[in-house]
Amino acid sequence: MTDLWLHLGTQPANRTAPGLLQIDLGAVTAKLRQALDKANPVLFTTFAGLAGFAAYFSMYAFRKPFAVAIFTAVPGWRFELDYKIALVLAQVLGYAVSKLIGVKLIAEVRPNKRAAAILILIFLAWLALLAFAVVPAPWNVLAMFFNGLPLGLIWGLVFGFMEGRRTSEVLGAILCASFIVSSGAVKSVGKLLMDTWHIGPFWMPAATGAIFFPLLGLSVWGLAQLPAPNAQDEAERVRRAPMDSAARLRFLRRYGLGIALLVLSYVLTTAVRDFRDNFAAEIWTALGFGRAAAVFTASEVPVAVLSLTVLGVIIVVRNNVKALMVIHGVVFAGLFLLGASTLAFQSGLLSPLAWMVLSGAGLYMAYVPFNAMLFDRLIAASGTVGTAGFLIYVADACGYLGSCALLLWRNFGMLRLNWLQVFTASAYGASLIGMLLMGLAALYFVRKTSPIAPYLSSNLSGRRPRLKAIIKHENNP
Repeated sequence: MTDLWLHLGTQPANRTAPGLLQIDLGAVTAKLRQALDKANPVLFTTFAGLAGFAAYFSMYAFRKPFAVAIFTAVPGWRFELDYKIALVLAQVLGYAVSKLIGVKLIAEVRPNKRAAAILILIFLAWLALLAFAVVPAPWNVLAMFFNGLPLGLIWGLVFGFMEGRRTSEVLGAILCASFIVSSGAVKSVGKLLMDTWHIGPFWMPAATGAIFFPLLGLSVWGLAQLPAPNAQDEAERVRRAPMDSAARLRFLRRYGLGIALLVLSYVLTTAVRDFRDNFAAEIWTALGFGRAAAVFTASEVPVAVLSLTVLGVIIVVRNNVKALMVIHGVVFAGLFLLGASTLAFQSGLLSPLAWMVLSGAGLYMAYVPFNAMLFDRLIAASGTVGTAGFLIYVADACGYLGSCALLLWRNFGMLRLNWLQVFTASAYGASLIGMLLMGLAALYFVRKTSPIAPYLSSNLSGRRPRLKAIIKHENNP
């Protein structure tokens, strides 16, 4: 039995000395697990959502603070490629490689290994930030690659605690709120450390991460106490289990074209979202808000509220096929809002702040579903026993390669355009092409997952379908 002794008075001579409070962590953990197992859905969702939110929020403190710094005339950097672009590219490449690794690792990892893996991987990322501060340029760019490499696995590990539940949309929306709000929040913390505590831009990322270690540990401990999805969850959302390479390949063969259309749309959305996130300091400076540290957080809170409120209500759609179509519609609407708000801003109809909020809301309406509810519902609609994690990582691996392509385009192909002009041009492209791709994907999946599909297939082959097979294919009417 694990005991934690909190000293409330003088140092004791023995374990039973007065002035000490004995807390039996084993008993506390057991009682918490029993309470969560019996908790009503609202209480369970609140606890699980907050634990997931805090865990991923904390991870961002090890990933994004460097983006708030503006690096100029860096000693030792003599390359044509902009130094900050090099840092972002290195981290994104590490992230992309991590996503490729995650296609297998996240699909096969055992649930009881997730919590320890999260803590170990984030600690390794923090060590890379220390190396970034100590090693001089240009070699410290490599440290950002090794920072991104372990962090790319965190989302799949955290989302593994959330998927396959009746409340997965709400849990996913809460979890996704973390990377919308946290990016601005940790940048605000980083800027305050530089402006108030005069910590240099190279040490600031590691200092920001260190501040969030306690919250990280507590939140991951909370995730580790969550019970597995119960029988009711499995009845509505299909049982979730690790998928080996053969199972993953069968799924991709069955839905390959539709997944390809989704991934191409996600590549465009990820590239624009990452550009907005990594170069927020430069974009806000171009808009006249360069000296306001709070703007990074203030602008993202309404973005999170607008985009995630829309996504959270999908939980009321219990039929998985219908929910899948609704999610396609939400992504389409988000891409439309991204393009329309950008046009309104350039026409003088929106202020800079209103444009950043509305374009951000549209961008995240299009981006967030790929990280949670879209693939979770696709697994459920298909009736496949497996995990949504590997689909998320297939999309992410391609998405971050798209981010790298946009950065290289900015540095070498669009040298005459400033950061704001690149963002607006990219927003138009992602909006128009993305809407086309999502429309085609919706048509594909409505045919592949419709309950009538087995009937049509059987008639074409000359066999009369059994009623049981048709009923089995129907998902939660």
